[in-house]
Parts: sequence; structure tokens; C-alpha cells
Amino acid sequence: MPTVDAEPGMSRGTAAAAPASPDQPPGERAVSVLWSFGKCLGALLPVYLAGYYGFSISVVLFGLMIYMGWKHSRLEKVMRLKSAMYLLDNEKEFTTEKVFRTKRDLPPWVNFPDVEKVEWLNKILQQAWPFVGQYLEKLLVETIAPAIRASSIHLQTLSFTKVNIGDKAIKVVGVKAHTEHDKRQVMLDLNLSYAGDVEVNVEIKKYFCKAGVKGIQLHGKLRVILEPLIGDMPLVGAITMFFIRRPKLDINWTGLTNLLDIPGLNAMSDTMIMDAIASHLVLPNRLTVPLVANLHVAQLRSPLPRGVVRIHLLEAEDLTAKDTVIKGLIDGKSDPYAVLRVGTQIFTSHHVDSNLNPQWREMYEVIVHEVPGQELEVEVFDKDPDQDDFLGRVKVDLAIVKKARVVDDWFNLRDVPSGSVHLRLEWLSLLSSADRLSEVIQKNQNLTSKTADPPSAAILAIYLDQAYELPMRKGNKDPSPMVQISIQDTTKESKTCYGTNSPVWEDAFTFFIQDPRKQDIDIQVKDDDRALSLGSLTIPLTRILATPELTMDQWFQLEDSGLASRIYIKIVLRILWLSDDATPATPSPRPSSSGSGVGQGGITSEVNPAGPGGLAKPQPARPQHTTPDPEFATEGVLRIHLVEAQNLIAKDNFMGGMVKGKSDPYVKIRVAGITFRSHTIKENLNPIWNELYEVILTQLPGQEIQFELFDKDIDQDDFLGRFKLSLRDIISAQFIDTWYTLNDVKSGRVHLVLEWLPRVSDLPRLEQILQYQSQQSYQNKVMPSAAVLFVYVERAHGLPLKKSGKEPKAGAEIILKGVSHKTKICERSTSPRWDEAFHFLVRDPRDETLTVKLSHSWGQALGSLTLPLREVLAEPGLVLDRWLTLDGALPESQILLRATLKILDTQLAVCRRAPGDAANDASEEEVIPRWVPSHLDLRHRSGFSIVNDSTTAGQVKLTMGYSTEESRLFITVHACRALAACSKDGADPYVSFILLPDKKATTKRRTATKKRDLNPEFNERFDFDFSLEESMQRKLDLSVKNSVSFMSRERELIGKLQLDLDQIDLKTGVTQWYDLAGETN
Repeated sequence: MPTVDAEPGMSRGTAAAAPASPDQPPGERAVSVLWSFGKCLGALLPVYLAGYYGFSISVVLFGLMIYMGWKHSRLEKVMRLKSAMYLLDNEKEFTTEKVFRTKRDLPPWVNFPDVEKVEWLNKILQQAWPFVGQYLEKLLVETIAPAIRASSIHLQTLSFTKVNIGDKAIKVVGVKAHTEHDKRQVMLDLNLSYAGDVEVNVEIKKYFCKAGVKGIQLHGKLRVILEPLIGDMPLVGAITMFFIRRPKLDINWTGLTNLLDIPGLNAMSDTMIMDAIASHLVLPNRLTVPLVANLHVAQLRSPLPRGVVRIHLLEAEDLTAKDTVIKGLIDGKSDPYAVLRVGTQIFTSHHVDSNLNPQWREMYEVIVHEVPGQELEVEVFDKDPDQDDFLGRVKVDLAIVKKARVVDDWFNLRDVPSGSVHLRLEWLSLLSSADRLSEVIQKNQNLTSKTADPPSAAILAIYLDQAYELPMRKGNKDPSPMVQISIQDTTKESKTCYGTNSPVWEDAFTFFIQDPRKQDIDIQVKDDDRALSLGSLTIPLTRILATPELTMDQWFQLEDSGLASRIYIKIVLRILWLSDDATPATPSPRPSSSGSGVGQGGITSEVNPAGPGGLAKPQPARPQHTTPDPEFATEGVLRIHLVEAQNLIAKDNFMGGMVKGKSDPYVKIRVAGITFRSHTIKENLNPIWNELYEVILTQLPGQEIQFELFDKDIDQDDFLGRFKLSLRDIISAQFIDTWYTLNDVKSGRVHLVLEWLPRVSDLPRLEQILQYQSQQSYQNKVMPSAAVLFVYVERAHGLPLKKSGKEPKAGAEIILKGVSHKTKICERSTSPRWDEAFHFLVRDPRDETLTVKLSHSWGQALGSLTLPLREVLAEPGLVLDRWLTLDGALPESQILLRATLKILDTQLAVCRRAPGDAANDASEEEVIPRWVPSHLDLRHRSGFSIVNDSTTAGQVKLTMGYSTEESRLFITVHACRALAACSKDGADPYVSFILLPDKKATTKRRTATKKRDLNPEFNERFDFDFSLEESMQRKLDLSVKNSVSFMSRERELIGKLQLDLDQIDLKTGVTQWYDLAGETN
């Protein structure tokens, strides 16, 4: 019986596994059995191979995990697609069932008039869907496939083997019409939903590669604008379409693209496809189809924005703790940061370590194209090494901001148990008059945030229409023109019009402008290879400020072009204005929290001087001077002079690298979390920047300065090299003027002048430094700082109460010439204490003024202080430390602070006399030499000027000094120049030296060898553990030698140098070129 029972079970299982009918031919049944056997063998083959080759069991488990993840993702995607298709097929039953179930909960007057059903349109789409499929199949097979095959030799065998868009047509779930905004247009919002059984298969026979798509879901809101309405048929001038927000997309892959369903890759592939869709159809990108001729398509495709929203991301409170300890038994903290999105504009704040009440104080500006419709979405995450944890989100309709002008409020985070974020949103209107420009710029100077970009004063829209009679290429061939439009460091490119000298682009570009009075528009018309210039044009924005309506719409004559070459451009400038009467739409109280004191959103507690029952306790006597931390005013200033570079790599190659081009280099300098960026020099492998940067640094061990060079490109900037410098070496040397070789590239070097500025309190030295610096000029318009100001704000006393009678939550803002710092906010008290220090770079302390503003939570003013730095210069030791009376407050309102001024000395401002004036009167005014960068001229690049002396064999550049902090002598060998050749190939030089007297050669050192280089660079430092007295007794015996083999007849010694160290000021450190004495016969 068991045998009899087993046979039917086997037959049933076989029938289920292989759907072969009993009357199936024997040959087909045999193939089916072999196919089943092959699949089983294929499943076991990886296990066999892993054992055969001795792989670890972990490799097999890892592969199994990848397969299970792919299988799970695949089944989940198929189920989502089937569920969506089933829901659309049975929409009426589901909706009816749900309405009847909830009917008793709805009042009789509820209706939904905004969104209208358009079933008639869905019926038309369903009826026409097969013919849409025929058109798409013809388009793919006859047009797209040949274009793909012609694009690459590897795709010559590509073909679409199957194109079927299925039976499920796209559905318009609802339509909302907006007719109240502009009488010359009709605006429609279409809610689209598509869950189709589309099937498209692609095959590349050359590589036996098959791929495809079987099923797509797409859900989103498409806005259709019919404008302008005209009095002739077809009544509408053009149709513009775009998605207000990114639509939701889900693709079911087949064939080789099944790999895209592996966890991790599936999200990446969908994101890449959505990015491609967003680049054409998601705001600010639009698809415009003109229906009549002579339309300004560029203005329809990129109309002027509705406005600009300035977003102040202030702080958050009561966030969820994600970094828990011992699997959640002990609550930890989070490292929160925020991501802000408006359409395709995305910003990410910095993260705050271990804080559930972070303060960001960051500002962003976004362009708003469509209101109503666009939203601000803020998502908060916890920064983690692997995957960041979600801490909540909030969405704000920007139509509310436009109506209220200013929204300053706390918003509760959704999808999390707790948390709220504090935002201040300002709607900036677009003014067509420059009357308030100065007022806007003045307001922006007082607006500070932690973001690198300053507030914008205007927005600029450039509509690039067409050009006429551009120059021809060589051989009288038509060019393929494109346009590069640059404002400061922002460059945007138009599309390319191929084979014409009268192109029509119809492109539009938008720029944020910080100060229209100081910025220019640079327009370059080039051939598509970017090498041949067809013309250029520079338009100062001051010209637009003088035009009516701040608009220029005309032909412009191109420079460096043909006599008749011109370009038609429309330029529109709009001033960003925040209405004076704009007030927050809602009050912005801090949400109540269970805790108080330190740690609550940056608020610090202050002990109430009143005892129990409100009786005042006797107050101790007020201190008359501040008590700052011992580390106060110990920071130093590093001055970086980026001079030039040489022999950079050419990255802008043409014709696949056959024709060498140039590069558009710029430099990024990173030090102590601060990034400086030079301007870009167009098409130059030996750029001259001549830019100056200054940064205040704390002398921490291990600090480095990183320099990176890039080639500016439209898409991704190319890497041109990097190098790092140790801050310790710069501090030890005090002054370095040398070339640095770029790493990770074949060639290139950078010329830097680095100076760690000594800080002195010698007031007469200030005049000399200011006189020297007035003679300097730099490309980035930086005036070197003459001093550094340290401010310590300790406390205040006798502040006024709020208008409500409550004690204020006082904060102090310290401002010096546009640079602002804010203290923390103290708990309610009329005598707050901050104990915070700040520092400022000062260009000219004789003319600058320090301002301190006190306010309640940065709102109601509590008093201010204006302190001209001339008063600090008059104090002994340049230190002011006392109580100062506040203006605009009570008579007893005072603040206790210390202001310390340090003069920044520089070796470049050394006072020297002319050689023949030694006998002149000592009181005669000394001559301050002016630094003339004549070596920057390209005409002086051929070599170094060396005195023609038969005994001179070149020069060596050394830095010698003594570090009192490390108690050691250091010698840095920088470079040699104009060395004498030892053979027809030059020389292979290296530097060797010893500190005499040294009988055992323990101080003997040598550098690396540089092959075939008569101007080698070494930049090697050598340290010696000597006392200062012992260092002064040493004598440097240095030789520059040629590295030769044992049997070579080449000369070994190139030059020698002997130098007594007691002749050098080792405490200060000296960097200098020294003449090498040649070998005498």
C-alpha cells in the first residue's frame, strides 16, 4: 500500500513541475526532463566548485545571501506591480466598498470640488492605447535603434526583439484647473497613475546579451500650462509640461538587467533613471511644445521665478536618540543633520555631534517656480558610519510663505515619536527697480550664517536667443557654436547647434547675484570642441542697473569675432526684497521640554539671584576685570600667498586625446575645516593666480594644509594634483617661499609664499606694516590684515526687562566690518554670563569699529556698544579690559569684556636703507621695499638669473632655524637652481651635509636623488636634538653632488657651501638662497 500511495503523489508532483500533457511527444518530454536536471545541476555547481577550489564556507554563504536578497527584492517588486494592476482593474469595487464602509462617518455636505474626474479622457486613452503602442514600436525600431547602433562599434548588433506596451493605458486619476492666477494662461494639474504590463526586450547578438523591462509603475502630478492664449487658431501658443515633484517609479527588470534587482543596486538604478527624467521633466526643467511660430520658447521654458525663499535652518529639539548603547538598554544621543529639498534643489546641513537639541544656524536660498504646488521638505537624519537613521520629516507649502511673507515657527517632525525643528522662512519678492538695492545689500551684510555663500541681493535671468554671422572654421567650414556664460566662479553652457554660423539656441539660465554693482557677465561663444573661440562679450551688471525695468533685450556686437558677428540676448535682473512690514505669520515659542539648563538647544542656565520667596540675596562685589581662559588670544595667523603654477597636465583634450588642449585650473585649499577656492584661469597650463588667503589657527599637533588643483569642467572637474604641508613645519620656519611638486600626477608644481605671522604689540610697527601693505595688490582683491583682534565677552549687568515684564534670554552679537559672531543664549536674567571668546582679522585698526548688540533671543534689542579700535590702540599693551556702558538701554546697563589687539608683523615689510645711505641721519625716514612680482611675467620664465662667476656652481635654498617649543635645530633643503651640468644629460643631483665639528659623522644627512634635473626640488627637513647654545657652535658643511656609478668618469662634486650657524638668527628662522662654490683645480 505505501508503494501504491506514493505513485499518485509523484505523478501529481511531476505534473505540477512540468506542465507536459500525457499526449506530449517523447522528444519534448525528454528535453523537459533534461532541462529540469540541468537546473538542479546548475544550482549545485557553485557548492561543488567552492569545495573543489577550497573556498571558505563564508564565500558560499555570502553568495547565498546575495541570491536570497535578489530573490526577495524580485518577488516583492512583482507583487507590488500585480497589486497595483489589480487595484486599477477593480478600482470601482474597492472605492465603492470603502465609501460604503465609511459613509456613516462623513457629513452630508462633504464634497471634493478641487479635483475633477475625467473618465472620458481615460476612455479615449484606453481606446487609443494600441495605436500608441504601434507608434512607439516604430519609433524604437526605425529611429532609436539605428541611432544607438551608429553611436558605438560595440552596439552595432543591438536590436529591439520585442516591443509591447501592454493593454493597460495610463490613467488620469484627477484634474485640477488653476485659472485665477493669470488670465493669459490655463494651468492644469494632472494626477497620473500607470501600472502597466509593458514589455520591451533588447538583444546585442555580438555579446550574447539580453536585457529588458517587464512592467512599470509611475505615479506623479504633471502640471500642464497652456500659454499664451491667442486670438487665432489653435487658440493656444504652446503647451508646457513638467512634474512639480519627482514622480514615484518602479521598474521590473528582465534578462541581464535582473542584476539591478540586487538589494542596493535596485535603489541606485531607479535613482539614476529618475535623475534622467528629472533633468527633462521635473522643475525647474520643462518640456515646451510650441504650436505657433515666432514664440520666445526660452522664456516659456524658463520663465521668471515666482520668487525666492530664504530658508533659515535654526535649530531642533527633542530629537530621537538613535545611537543607543547595549542594544537600547541605555539611551545615547544622535548626530543630527538636515536635508532640505525644493524640487531639484537639495541642501544638506552640517551634522552636530551627540546632541538631541542641535543648533545649525544655516541659511539657504531657493528659487520658487510654481506657487501653488511647490513644497519645502525637511528631513532630519542621524549621521552614522554605515546607514544614516531617520529622525523625522516636515513639509511646508510655499504658498503659505508667499502669503505670510515671513513664517517663523517650530514644526513637529512626522513619522517619529518626538522632535521639532525651528525654521524661519522669508519670501523675497522680485523688484524691477534698483532703488532699494543699497538697502538690500546693507541688510545682507548684517545677515550672517554658517553657510559659505553670502546672501544674494538679486537674481539674474539670461535668455540666449540666437547669433548671426559667426566666423567660419578653417577651410571655410560652418562651425558648431555653443555658449559659455560665467558670473564669478559659476559657469553654465548652452546646447550646441551643429553646422551653422547663425545658430538659434533658445536657452535660459538663472544666477544668484551677491552685488550687481561689482559683478560682470562673461559670455564666450565657442566651437563645440571648446578650443576655437568664435567671439566674446563682457557686460557689467551696472549697465543693466541703468536700464528701465532692469531689462536689456537687444543685439550685442561680439568682440574678437567677425565684423558682422552679433548675438541676441535678453537679460533680466530682479532685486530680492523682503517687505519691511513682513512679520512672522505665527508666534515662534520654544516647545516645552522636560529638561532645563545646559544641553537644551544651546541654552545655559543662570542662577536666579532671588532666594526663596523672591527675597534678594546679598550680591558679591562685581569684578572689575575679566578672567578669560589661559588659552585666550593664543591663536596665530597663517598667510597663504598662492602665486602661480607650472607644467600642469592638459585635461581638455580633443579627438580622443589625439589633439592636446589646455586646462582651466583652480586651487582648493583646506585648513582647519575652512576651504578657500581660487578663481579659474581659462586655458592655461602655467596659470598665475596671485591670490592671498588668511586664516586664524590654533596650534594643534598634526594639523595639515591640503592643496588640490582641478580643471574646471561643465560636468565633473578633473584632478590636476595635490600636496600637503605640515603646519608645524610652517610655524617652525616662520616664512617659506618655494615651489611644491604636485603628487599623484605626471607633472606640475605650485609656487607658494607661506608666512606664520608673528604677533607683536609694537604700535610704531603698525605704521610700517600698513605702508607696506598699501602697496600690495592681489587678484582676489584681498587687503592683507594688519592686526588680529581677540574679544572676550564675559558678562552683562542691569539689562532691561522684556516688554511683558519678564527677564530676557540674553544673547550678544559681536560684529566687525561685516563679520559677525554670536554667543549662546542665557536663561532668563538681567545679569547674564557668557564667558565666550572670539577673534577677527583687522585690515586697519585705525578706521574700524567693533559693535556689540544684545538682544532677547535675537529679537527685542537690549542695548548695544560701539567701540572704535582707536581706543584699544590707546590702551597700554593694546589691551582694553573693563566695564562699558550700553547704549539704548538702562543707565545702569553695562557689559564686561576684554579686547586685545595684536599687530601682525611680516618679514616682507623689513625696513632697509639704500647701500649708499649708511651715513645719513638716523632720524631719516627708512625705505620700505615694495614686492614687485617680476618673476611672474611669462617673459622671465626661461630661467633664473645667476651671476656669471666661474667659481659659482649654482645656488641652494635652505631654511635654518631653532624651535624653542621642540628644543631642536631644523634644516630644510628646499631646492637648487642653475646647477652646473656634469655630462651631456645634465646631472643627477642630491644634497649632502654635516654639522662640524662632528668626528663620528652622527649629523651627516643627505636628500633623495633627482634624475637629470639642474633645478631640482627636494623639500626635505632634517631635525637635530641640540640646545640653542650647542646649535650656535656648529658649522654647516654642505655639498651638492652628482650621483655617479663606481666606474663613471663624470664629475661627482657640483658645488659646496660652508656656513657658521652663529651668523644666522636661528630663533627667527631664515629662508634664503646661498651661492655654491664650484670645484677649483
